[in-house]
Amino acid sequence: MAEPDKQSRILVVDDEPETLELLQRNLASQGYQVFVAPGAVEAIKFLEATPVDLVITDQKMPNVSGLDLARHIRENFRDTEVIMITGYATIEGAVEAVKTGAEEYLAKPFTDDELFTAAQKVLDKLHVRRTGRAQPRQEVFSTYGHVGESDAMKEVFDFINKAAATTATVLITGESGTGKELVARAVHYRSDRASAPFVPVNCGGIPESLLESELFGHVKGSFTGATESRAGFFQTAEGGTIFLDEISETSPSMQVKLLRVLQEKEVCMVGSSRPRRIDVRIIAATNKDLLSLVNKGMFREDLYFRLNVISIAIPPLRKRGDDILLLINHFAKKYAKEFGKPAPHFSDKALQVLRNYHWPGNVRELENVVQRLIVMNEDDIIDVADLPSLMRFSALREAGVDRTLAEVEAEYIRNVLASVSGNKSKAARILGIDRKTLREKLSRYAIEE
Repeated sequence: MAEPDKQSRILVVDDEPETLELLQRNLASQGYQVFVAPGAVEAIKFLEATPVDLVITDQKMPNVSGLDLARHIRENFRDTEVIMITGYATIEGAVEAVKTGAEEYLAKPFTDDELFTAAQKVLDKLHVRRTGRAQPRQEVFSTYGHVGESDAMKEVFDFINKAAATTATVLITGESGTGKELVARAVHYRSDRASAPFVPVNCGGIPESLLESELFGHVKGSFTGATESRAGFFQTAEGGTIFLDEISETSPSMQVKLLRVLQEKEVCMVGSSRPRRIDVRIIAATNKDLLSLVNKGMFREDLYFRLNVISIAIPPLRKRGDDILLLINHFAKKYAKEFGKPAPHFSDKALQVLRNYHWPGNVRELENVVQRLIVMNEDDIIDVADLPSLMRFSALREAGVDRTLAEVEAEYIRNVLASVSGNKSKAARILGIDRKTLREKLSRYAIEE
């Protein structure tokens, strides 16, 4: 998760002045903007006048309790989160706090690290929710065809502008599904060649025996089936741009021919001995490490340097941070409109799973997942249970990998107890143990009964 905004506003509510002072000092030391209120009534008045990201409130206070305050916040300030603190921790109290809208429940005395961890966790959730609702700047999307505001993508946009201002050859690198053709199109349509054709060619999708004819054209009778002369992709792209995707899949002999095109600015149709001059800009792309292929003798070094005049490296989706959330929003609205359905709401937990997923297929995989969710989902809310099983498994696998077995067991017991409202008989049945064993574990892990 990205580092939370330490300018987040936190309101601490407690009827004990010493506690207020301590929490204010400790949270302020982490860079947060901290405000205090001696009770729920004062807290509500403050919230009505000042936007707050997080309220940390004591549970037991005179007149209006922290539970009542949490309930009021959930009903009236949907964009404010709550952490409940108490010196009288019980399972029933924790369940009640969660039901009224508290995201975290801290039992006194707690350490500074426990406080900071809880605050960061809750603010992270709020950050994910807000970003998931946010709209990318329209000029970014409309200009480049990409949805993204991360530093990594801003660097790509900068390279697009620089490449578009020249006629130099461009090599675009990036994993499969990152949007290499979109970048190529952006370079073309922002250049002086925008009014001429943009011709994309998938070098890996055309059989080797046909690739030369497809690229350079052929004359009538040059081979069996050549009943008429036909121009190739290079001639079709005259005055514009040809995009050679998967350039690493070309054979050594084809690499020699492409090198000649780059050097001489001319092509020779299959079956002809007379070269033809062309005015075409070449943009190539690959999802492989071309330099590594050069070192292995699998790609011509001279062709590599001819192609790599300007290099644009597109980052994988997993390194684009909150762009994932913007893309989810964008694709959800796109496919909801296409299928005539209302745009669904993603739960905070679902957004966190999607945000933290590795995305080996990058933007293409994300778009496919969102499209499938729109088609299959019948409800207004998409939750973790609606996500593909691989993502749910990944989320479970990554949760708590740095914790001990005892810590995981203690958390699971707490979750089971909370799910049955503290009923120990039901919890024991779910856990597959008897009540005596459950009591022993509650005592061992200091879980309040």
